[in-house]
Amino acid sequence: MSNIVLEVPDISCAHCAHTITSALQGQPGVESVQVDIPAKIVHLSYDESALSLDQVGAILDEEGYPVAGSHVVGAAPAPKRNVIPLTGK
Repeated sequence: MSNIVLEVPDISCAHCAHTITSALQGQPGVESVQVDIPAKIVHLSYDESALSLDQVGAILDEEGYPVAGSHVVGAAPAPKRNVIPLTGK
């Protein structure tokens, strides 16, 4: 099971949340959908062997809510590279 957060900037009201929830909850592999209207994000728990992230994006795009970005919940941040630490004297 994967837990992701989708950034959906066009979310603005309860109708948006209902449309998104209805569109995703009927899909195979979707365990839960939670829409945070003020933050304009969707928390999605799903089985990626049954539904791909590309399919999720296509479903939301078809409903008029394009996904601007996403990240996996609990994923470690990418390591910083070529960073020289500053030291004080």
